[in-house]
Amino acid sequence: MAVGVGASVVVVNAAPASATPPGIPSKSTAQSRLNALTVRAEGSTTGYSRDKFPHWITISGTCNTREQVLKRDGTSVVVDSSCAAVSGRWYSPYDGATWSAASDVDIDHVVPLAEAWRSGASGWTTSRRQSFANDLTGPQLIAVTDNVNQAKGDQDPSTWQPPQSAYRCTYSKMWITVKYSWGLALQSSEKSALQSMLNTCAS
Repeated sequence: MAVGVGASVVVVNAAPASATPPGIPSKSTAQSRLNALTVRAEGSTTGYSRDKFPHWITISGTCNTREQVLKRDGTSVVVDSSCAAVSGRWYSPYDGATWSAASDVDIDHVVPLAEAWRSGASGWTTSRRQSFANDLTGPQLIAVTDNVNQAKGDQDPSTWQPPQSAYRCTYSKMWITVKYSWGLALQSSEKSALQSMLNTCAS
C-alpha cells in the first residue's frame, strides 16, 4: 500500500528486487551477435563530452530516464509527485548488494558513453547519442550500487567485469546486445573477454 503523503505517493510494483533490463538474449543469440560485430582498434576519446549524450531526458510526465529505471528495477518503489523515489529496495546484480535509498544507486550505462564514443558514436548525431544514453528498450541501463558503477567508469570487459562472477554471463549478453543493436565496434581484447564471459553461460 502507498504510505506517506496521500495520493501523490504511488507504489509502483511489488515484484522481487531483481534489476533485470529488457532484451537480454539467449547464449546462442548473443554468440551470433558477437560473431557479427566489427573488430577494430579502439578510437580516441578526443572531442568526447558527456554533454554530447544528453541525459536524463523526460520519459513520461515528470519522470526522467533515471527515475524510470529506478521504478523498473526496484521493489515496492514509492515516488513523490515529482517522480523522485522516496523509498524502495534496489538489488545490484553487479555486487549482490541491496539498497533502500535511491541515493545509493546509480543507473549504469552498460556500454559507457565514452566507450560508445570510441567505438563509433563519435560520428553520430546528437539526437542518436541522446537515444543511446536514454535507451529503455534494450539492456543498456541498469540500477546498480553507485560506487561499483564509479569503479567501472568507462572501462570495457577486458579491464572491468562485475565483482559478482555469477553475473558475468548476463553482463556479456547485455554488452554484446547493446553494441550489436547500435552498430558499435569491438576491440580484440574486448571480444576475447566477452567470449570468455559468454562461455560461462548455461543457456
